Amino acid sequence: MKAHELWELSVEELQAKQKELNEELFHTRMKLVSGEIENTSKLKNDRRELARIKTILREKQQAAG
Repeated sequence: MKAHELWELSVEELQAKQKELNEELFHTRMKLVSGEIENTSKLKNDRRELARIKTILREKQQAAG
């Protein structure tokens, strides 16, 4: 997802997306260790998207609070 698409989501939706991405990142790391994964750039992309989500969440929470 692009950053502008993430800004349109609510805080609850962002938190759900963050949880989902954390689980996906965990599974991707396990696949990387076991040698099952072919596309290693997925790990990098997932980490970047998680960082985007965390940044937007923090900014929205600071603006509201």
